[in-house]
Amino acid sequence: MHEVEDASLAAILIRQAAFREGIEPAQLVLHSDDGGPLKGATMLATLQWLGIVPSFSRPRVSDDNPYSEALFRTVKYRPEYPRKPFEDLEAARRWVENFVGWYNNEHRHSGIRFVTPSQKHSGHENEILEQRKEVYRQAREKNPARWSGSTRNWEAIEVVFLNPSKRQDAQVVTQQASA
Repeated sequence: MHEVEDASLAAILIRQAAFREGIEPAQLVLHSDDGGPLKGATMLATLQWLGIVPSFSRPRVSDDNPYSEALFRTVKYRPEYPRKPFEDLEAARRWVENFVGWYNNEHRHSGIRFVTPSQKHSGHENEILEQRKEVYRQAREKNPARWSGSTRNWEAIEVVFLNPSKRQDAQVVTQQASA
């Protein structure tokens, strides 16, 4: 977090993240709004150098990135969301650091079967989902009258699409059913 929006600062951030995560050329599409720092020559050159494909929101389309919109909503509805401006830059950085820690390590996301991003990213997701599947199986076995249909789907979600088309939705459902 910085006091100003700046293309060179954005380029440093994406470069550090790409190296830390081992992003390979053409592996990542970076979707952003039409803000200057992310469309600036420094950032675009950095993305090209890293092999990251840039993608930008369309003018006057508010849901081009539902993940970012969902994140912003989560931020604003946290009980500790500040109602007044931060005292200084360090206070803002502390708040964001705490939020990011909670979001990645504690908050269970419905779009990835109620695991945390850290659990999915680290590969622990499958173990957790298998345990949940077994708990549900045992509960159904103990009290079959309680269940009118199948239990909750605890299959891992392998692919997450940005604004999926109906065809992609059908493809994912078909893939999950055959797994």
